[in-house]
Amino acid sequence: MAVGGSTGTELSAGVPAELLVEAAELPAGIGPYRLAWRRLSRNHGALFFGVIFLVIVVLCLLAPVYSSDIAHTGPNDNHITEQIKIGGKLTYVVSTIGLPIGPTWHSKFFLGADPNGRDIAVRLLYGGRNSLEVGAVATLITIVLAAIIGIAAGYFRGWTDGLLMRALDVIWAFPVYILGVALGVSLAISGIGPLRGNSLMVPAFVIGVVFVPYVAKPIRGQVLGLREREFIDAARVQGLSHVRIMASEIFPNIASTIIVFIPLMLANSILLEAGLSYLGAGVQPPNPSWGTMIADGVANIPAAIHLVLVPGIMLVIAVLSINVFGDGVRDALDPRAKVRIAR
Repeated sequence: MAVGGSTGTELSAGVPAELLVEAAELPAGIGPYRLAWRRLSRNHGALFFGVIFLVIVVLCLLAPVYSSDIAHTGPNDNHITEQIKIGGKLTYVVSTIGLPIGPTWHSKFFLGADPNGRDIAVRLLYGGRNSLEVGAVATLITIVLAAIIGIAAGYFRGWTDGLLMRALDVIWAFPVYILGVALGVSLAISGIGPLRGNSLMVPAFVIGVVFVPYVAKPIRGQVLGLREREFIDAARVQGLSHVRIMASEIFPNIASTIIVFIPLMLANSILLEAGLSYLGAGVQPPNPSWGTMIADGVANIPAAIHLVLVPGIMLVIAVLSINVFGDGVRDALDPRAKVRIAR
Protein backbone atom coordinates (compact mmCIF):
# COMPACT_ATOMS: atom_id res chain seq x y z
CA MET A 1 0.00 0.00 0.00
CA ALA A 2 1.43 3.35 -1.03
CA VAL A 3 2.19 5.66 1.85
CA GLY A 4 0.58 9.10 1.58
CA GLY A 5 -1.16 8.20 -1.64
CA SER A 6 -4.54 9.86 -2.19
CA THR A 7 -6.81 9.75 -5.17
CA GLY A 8 -8.07 12.88 -6.89
CA THR A 9 -11.55 11.99 -5.72
CA GLU A 10 -10.41 11.95 -2.09
CA LEU A 11 -8.61 15.27 -2.45
CA SER A 12 -11.67 16.93 -3.95
CA ALA A 13 -14.21 15.46 -1.57
CA GLY A 14 -16.73 18.09 -0.58
CA VAL A 15 -15.23 20.72 -2.92
CA PRO A 16 -17.49 21.95 -5.75
CA ALA A 17 -16.17 21.15 -9.23
CA GLU A 18 -16.24 24.80 -10.31
CA LEU A 19 -13.88 25.71 -7.45
CA LEU A 20 -11.40 23.04 -8.54
CA VAL A 21 -11.49 24.37 -12.11
CA GLU A 22 -11.07 27.93 -10.83
CA ALA A 23 -8.09 26.91 -8.68
CA ALA A 24 -6.41 25.26 -11.68
CA GLU A 25 -6.84 28.42 -13.78
CA LEU A 26 -5.53 30.87 -11.18
CA PRO A 27 -2.20 32.58 -11.79
CA ALA A 28 0.37 32.16 -9.04
CA GLY A 29 0.41 34.75 -6.27
CA ILE A 30 -3.10 36.15 -6.75
CA GLY A 31 -4.42 37.70 -3.52
CA PRO A 32 -7.68 36.72 -1.80
CA TYR A 33 -9.43 40.05 -2.45
CA ARG A 34 -8.37 40.13 -6.07
CA LEU A 35 -9.72 36.60 -6.36
CA ALA A 36 -12.96 37.70 -4.69
CA TRP A 37 -13.34 40.56 -7.17
CA ARG A 38 -12.75 38.13 -10.01
CA ARG A 39 -15.57 35.92 -8.71
CA LEU A 40 -17.87 38.89 -8.11
CA SER A 41 -17.28 40.26 -11.62
CA ARG A 42 -18.61 36.96 -13.00
CA ASN A 43 -21.79 37.20 -10.92
CA HIS A 44 -23.85 39.31 -13.33
CA GLY A 45 -26.97 39.19 -11.17
CA ALA A 46 -25.18 40.65 -8.15
CA LEU A 47 -23.51 43.32 -10.29
CA PHE A 48 -26.84 44.24 -11.89
CA PHE A 49 -28.50 44.82 -8.53
CA GLY A 50 -25.38 46.60 -7.28
CA VAL A 51 -25.70 49.05 -10.17
CA ILE A 52 -29.41 49.54 -9.40
CA PHE A 53 -28.58 50.45 -5.81
CA LEU A 54 -25.80 52.78 -6.99
CA VAL A 55 -28.31 54.54 -9.28
CA ILE A 56 -30.69 54.98 -6.32
CA VAL A 57 -27.86 56.47 -4.24
CA VAL A 58 -26.88 58.90 -7.01
CA LEU A 59 -30.49 59.99 -7.56
CA CYS A 60 -30.97 60.63 -3.85
CA LEU A 61 -27.72 62.60 -3.65
CA LEU A 62 -28.97 64.76 -6.53
CA ALA A 63 -32.19 65.60 -4.64
CA PRO A 64 -31.22 69.30 -4.14
CA VAL A 65 -30.54 69.65 -7.88
CA TYR A 66 -33.88 68.11 -8.81
CA SER A 67 -35.66 70.20 -6.19
CA SER A 68 -34.22 73.57 -7.24
CA ASP A 69 -33.69 73.18 -11.00
CA ILE A 70 -36.49 70.85 -12.14
CA ALA A 71 -39.38 70.70 -9.66
CA HIS A 72 -38.78 74.22 -8.29
CA THR A 73 -40.08 73.28 -4.86
CA GLY A 74 -38.64 72.01 -1.60
CA PRO A 75 -39.46 68.80 0.28
CA ASN A 76 -41.52 70.68 2.88
CA ASP A 77 -43.07 73.38 0.66
CA ASN A 78 -46.86 73.45 0.97
CA HIS A 79 -48.98 73.92 -2.19
CA ILE A 80 -52.46 73.07 -0.87
CA THR A 81 -54.14 76.19 -2.26
CA GLU A 82 -52.31 76.17 -5.60
CA GLN A 83 -53.63 75.01 -8.95
CA ILE A 84 -51.74 73.15 -11.66
CA LYS A 85 -52.67 72.73 -15.32
CA ILE A 86 -53.32 69.08 -16.19
CA GLY A 87 -54.56 68.26 -19.69
CA GLY A 88 -55.22 71.94 -20.32
CA LYS A 89 -57.42 72.25 -17.24
CA LEU A 90 -56.55 73.94 -13.95
CA THR A 91 -56.74 71.51 -11.04
CA TYR A 92 -56.18 72.09 -7.35
CA VAL A 93 -53.12 70.31 -5.98
CA VAL A 94 -55.31 69.15 -3.08
CA SER A 95 -59.06 68.94 -3.67
CA THR A 96 -61.67 70.47 -1.40
CA ILE A 97 -62.24 67.05 0.20
CA GLY A 98 -58.53 66.67 0.95
CA LEU A 99 -57.46 64.32 -1.86
CA PRO A 100 -54.13 65.19 -3.52
CA ILE A 101 -53.46 64.93 -7.24
CA GLY A 102 -51.83 61.80 -8.63
CA PRO A 103 -48.78 61.62 -10.89
CA THR A 104 -48.72 64.38 -13.52
CA TRP A 105 -45.53 63.19 -15.28
CA HIS A 106 -44.54 66.86 -15.53
CA SER A 107 -41.47 68.47 -13.99
CA LYS A 108 -43.56 69.62 -11.02
CA PHE A 109 -45.54 67.02 -9.08
CA PHE A 110 -44.10 64.32 -11.32
CA LEU A 111 -45.31 61.60 -8.94
CA GLY A 112 -48.19 63.63 -7.54
CA ALA A 113 -48.66 65.42 -4.23
CA ASP A 114 -49.39 64.38 -0.65
CA PRO A 115 -52.36 65.65 1.44
CA ASN A 116 -50.24 68.63 2.54
CA GLY A 117 -49.59 69.66 -1.06
CA ARG A 118 -45.94 68.63 -1.06
CA ASP A 119 -44.23 67.22 -4.16
CA ILE A 120 -43.89 63.44 -3.72
CA ALA A 121 -40.97 63.08 -6.13
CA VAL A 122 -38.96 65.70 -4.25
CA ARG A 123 -39.81 64.14 -0.90
CA LEU A 124 -39.02 60.67 -2.27
CA LEU A 125 -35.46 61.71 -3.17
CA TYR A 126 -34.90 63.66 0.05
CA GLY A 127 -36.50 60.85 2.04
CA GLY A 128 -34.25 58.31 0.35
CA ARG A 129 -31.27 60.50 1.12
CA ASN A 130 -32.22 60.55 4.80
CA SER A 131 -32.97 56.82 4.90
CA LEU A 132 -29.65 55.97 3.25
CA GLU A 133 -27.78 58.34 5.57
CA VAL A 134 -29.35 56.80 8.66
CA GLY A 135 -28.69 53.30 7.32
CA ALA A 136 -25.06 54.04 6.45
CA VAL A 137 -24.26 55.66 9.81
CA ALA A 138 -26.09 52.89 11.69
CA THR A 139 -24.11 50.26 9.77
CA LEU A 140 -20.85 52.04 10.59
CA ILE A 141 -21.77 52.13 14.29
CA THR A 142 -22.75 48.45 14.27
CA ILE A 143 -19.61 47.28 12.47
CA VAL A 144 -17.18 49.35 14.57
CA LEU A 145 -18.72 48.42 17.94
CA ALA A 146 -19.22 44.78 16.97
CA ALA A 147 -15.63 44.43 15.72
CA ILE A 148 -14.18 45.93 18.91
CA ILE A 149 -16.42 43.88 21.21
CA GLY A 150 -16.12 40.65 19.23
CA ILE A 151 -12.33 40.80 18.91
CA ALA A 152 -11.81 41.76 22.56
CA ALA A 153 -14.18 39.06 23.86
CA GLY A 154 -12.74 36.32 21.68
CA TYR A 155 -9.11 37.24 22.25
CA PHE A 156 -9.07 37.85 26.01
CA ARG A 157 -11.79 35.34 26.95
CA GLY A 158 -12.31 34.93 30.72
CA TRP A 159 -14.13 37.68 32.59
CA THR A 160 -13.78 40.10 29.65
CA ASP A 161 -15.62 37.68 27.40
CA GLY A 162 -18.26 36.95 30.04
CA LEU A 163 -18.94 40.62 30.79
CA LEU A 164 -19.20 41.68 27.13
CA MET A 165 -21.33 38.71 26.10
CA ARG A 166 -23.78 39.20 28.99
CA ALA A 167 -24.16 42.85 27.99
CA LEU A 168 -24.94 41.76 24.42
CA ASP A 169 -27.37 39.13 25.72
CA VAL A 170 -29.38 41.90 27.38
CA ILE A 171 -29.79 43.61 24.01
CA TRP A 172 -30.40 40.29 22.26
CA ALA A 173 -33.19 39.40 24.71
CA PHE A 174 -35.48 42.10 23.27
CA PRO A 175 -37.08 41.87 19.81
CA VAL A 176 -35.41 44.36 17.47
CA TYR A 177 -38.50 46.49 16.81
CA ILE A 178 -39.60 46.64 20.46
CA LEU A 179 -36.15 47.73 21.60
CA GLY A 180 -35.86 50.12 18.67
CA VAL A 181 -39.21 51.76 19.40
CA ALA A 182 -38.44 52.08 23.12
CA LEU A 183 -35.05 53.67 22.53
CA GLY A 184 -36.25 55.71 19.56
CA VAL A 185 -39.18 57.29 21.40
CA SER A 186 -37.19 58.10 24.55
CA LEU A 187 -34.23 59.56 22.64
CA ALA A 188 -36.50 61.46 20.24
CA ILE A 189 -37.79 63.32 23.29
CA SER A 190 -34.53 63.83 25.17
CA GLY A 191 -31.95 63.72 22.39
CA ILE A 192 -28.40 62.43 22.82
CA GLY A 193 -26.05 64.97 24.38
CA PRO A 194 -25.71 67.84 21.89
CA LEU A 195 -27.92 66.02 19.36
CA ARG A 196 -31.54 67.13 19.34
CA GLY A 197 -34.33 64.57 19.18
CA ASN A 198 -35.13 65.33 15.52
CA SER A 199 -31.53 64.77 14.39
CA LEU A 200 -30.99 61.95 11.89
CA MET A 201 -28.14 60.71 14.07
CA VAL A 202 -30.57 59.71 16.85
CA PRO A 203 -32.29 56.88 14.90
CA ALA A 204 -28.90 55.99 13.39
CA PHE A 205 -27.47 55.51 16.88
CA VAL A 206 -30.48 53.46 18.03
CA ILE A 207 -30.38 51.16 15.01
CA GLY A 208 -26.60 50.82 15.17
CA VAL A 209 -26.66 49.71 18.81
CA VAL A 210 -29.61 47.33 18.36
CA PHE A 211 -27.80 45.29 15.70
CA VAL A 212 -24.42 45.01 17.49
CA PRO A 213 -25.04 41.53 19.02
CA TYR A 214 -25.93 40.05 15.63
CA VAL A 215 -22.45 40.91 14.31
CA ALA A 216 -20.29 40.79 17.45
CA LYS A 217 -21.15 37.19 18.36
CA PRO A 218 -20.10 35.66 15.00
CA ILE A 219 -16.90 37.72 15.07
CA ARG A 220 -16.16 36.49 18.60
CA GLY A 221 -16.66 32.90 17.49
CA GLN A 222 -14.19 33.34 14.66
CA VAL A 223 -11.62 35.03 16.92
CA LEU A 224 -11.86 32.19 19.46
CA GLY A 225 -10.61 29.85 16.77
CA LEU A 226 -7.93 32.21 15.48
CA ARG A 227 -6.35 32.88 18.88
CA GLU A 228 -5.25 29.24 19.11
CA ARG A 229 -3.45 29.29 15.77
CA GLU A 230 0.33 29.08 15.48
CA PHE A 231 0.83 32.55 14.02
CA ILE A 232 -0.80 34.09 17.11
CA ASP A 233 1.55 32.12 19.36
CA ALA A 234 4.46 33.31 17.24
CA ALA A 235 3.33 36.93 17.62
CA ARG A 236 3.20 36.52 21.40
CA VAL A 237 6.71 35.00 21.43
CA GLN A 238 7.95 38.03 19.48
CA GLY A 239 6.70 40.23 22.30
CA LEU A 240 3.92 41.99 20.40
CA SER A 241 1.36 43.76 22.59
CA HIS A 242 -2.24 42.55 22.78
CA VAL A 243 -3.46 45.60 20.85
CA ARG A 244 -0.94 45.03 18.07
CA ILE A 245 -1.77 41.33 17.84
CA MET A 246 -5.48 42.12 17.55
CA ALA A 247 -4.85 44.86 14.98
CA SER A 248 -2.20 43.22 12.81
CA GLU A 249 -2.90 39.50 13.20
CA ILE A 250 -6.55 39.03 14.20
CA PHE A 251 -8.31 41.81 12.31
CA PRO A 252 -6.93 41.01 8.81
CA ASN A 253 -8.17 37.44 9.22
CA ILE A 254 -11.73 38.50 10.03
CA ALA A 255 -11.89 41.37 7.53
CA SER A 256 -13.74 39.26 4.96
CA THR A 257 -16.39 38.39 7.57
CA ILE A 258 -16.85 42.07 8.36
CA ILE A 259 -17.12 42.93 4.66
CA VAL A 260 -19.86 40.32 4.24
CA PHE A 261 -21.80 41.83 7.15
CA ILE A 262 -21.70 45.40 5.76
CA PRO A 263 -24.36 45.03 3.00
CA LEU A 264 -26.45 42.78 5.25
CA MET A 265 -26.48 45.36 8.04
CA LEU A 266 -27.07 48.22 5.60
CA ALA A 267 -30.20 46.54 4.22
CA ASN A 268 -31.47 45.68 7.70
CA SER A 269 -30.74 49.19 8.98
CA ILE A 270 -32.65 50.85 6.13
CA LEU A 271 -35.57 48.47 6.66
CA LEU A 272 -35.59 49.01 10.43
CA GLU A 273 -35.40 52.78 9.95
CA ALA A 274 -38.47 52.62 7.72
CA GLY A 275 -40.32 50.57 10.32
CA LEU A 276 -39.37 52.85 13.20
CA SER A 277 -40.23 55.97 11.19
CA TYR A 278 -43.60 54.45 10.29
CA LEU A 279 -44.24 53.97 14.02
CA GLY A 280 -43.06 57.49 14.83
CA ALA A 281 -39.85 56.37 16.56
CA GLY A 282 -37.40 56.96 13.72
CA VAL A 283 -36.83 60.01 11.52
CA GLN A 284 -38.85 62.88 12.99
CA PRO A 285 -40.85 65.51 11.06
CA PRO A 286 -40.28 67.66 9.15
CA ASN A 287 -37.48 65.40 7.87
CA PRO A 288 -38.90 63.05 5.21
CA SER A 289 -37.96 59.38 4.94
CA TRP A 290 -39.47 56.45 3.09
CA GLY A 291 -40.98 55.21 6.34
CA THR A 292 -42.62 58.53 7.25
CA MET A 293 -43.96 58.89 3.70
CA ILE A 294 -45.63 55.48 3.96
CA ALA A 295 -47.07 56.42 7.36
CA ASP A 296 -48.43 59.71 5.98
CA GLY A 297 -50.08 57.94 3.05
CA VAL A 298 -51.79 55.08 4.87
CA ALA A 299 -54.79 57.21 5.85
CA ASN A 300 -55.55 57.92 2.17
CA ILE A 301 -55.70 54.31 0.95
CA PRO A 302 -57.32 53.42 -1.45
CA ALA A 303 -58.25 56.86 -2.82
CA ALA A 304 -54.59 57.89 -3.19
CA ILE A 305 -52.70 54.61 -3.06
CA HIS A 306 -49.71 56.16 -4.85
CA LEU A 307 -48.81 57.84 -1.55
CA VAL A 308 -47.87 54.40 -0.18
CA LEU A 309 -46.84 52.61 -3.36
CA VAL A 310 -44.17 55.09 -4.47
CA PRO A 311 -42.01 55.08 -1.30
CA GLY A 312 -42.85 51.41 -0.66
CA ILE A 313 -41.61 50.30 -4.07
CA MET A 314 -38.45 52.38 -3.72
CA LEU A 315 -37.79 50.84 -0.29
CA VAL A 316 -38.28 47.30 -1.62
CA ILE A 317 -36.00 47.89 -4.62
CA ALA A 318 -33.25 49.41 -2.46
CA VAL A 319 -33.30 46.65 0.17
CA LEU A 320 -33.59 43.88 -2.44
CA SER A 321 -30.67 45.32 -4.41
CA ILE A 322 -28.43 45.50 -1.35
CA ASN A 323 -29.32 41.96 -0.29
CA VAL A 324 -28.69 40.42 -3.71
CA PHE A 325 -25.41 42.30 -4.08
CA GLY A 326 -24.48 41.29 -0.54
CA ASP A 327 -25.11 37.64 -1.38
CA GLY A 328 -22.77 38.05 -4.33
CA VAL A 329 -20.09 39.54 -2.10
CA ARG A 330 -20.48 36.65 0.35
CA ASP A 331 -20.18 34.06 -2.41
CA ALA A 332 -17.12 35.84 -3.81
CA LEU A 333 -15.32 35.93 -0.47
CA ASP A 334 -16.42 32.46 0.66
CA PRO A 335 -17.68 30.36 -2.29
CA ARG A 336 -18.10 27.32 -0.01
CA ALA A 337 -20.76 29.22 1.99
CA LYS A 338 -23.22 28.80 -0.86
CA VAL A 339 -22.62 25.04 -0.86
CA ARG A 340 -23.05 24.81 2.94
CA ILE A 341 -26.32 26.76 2.78
CA ALA A 342 -27.62 24.55 -0.02
CA ARG A 343 -26.93 21.46 2.08
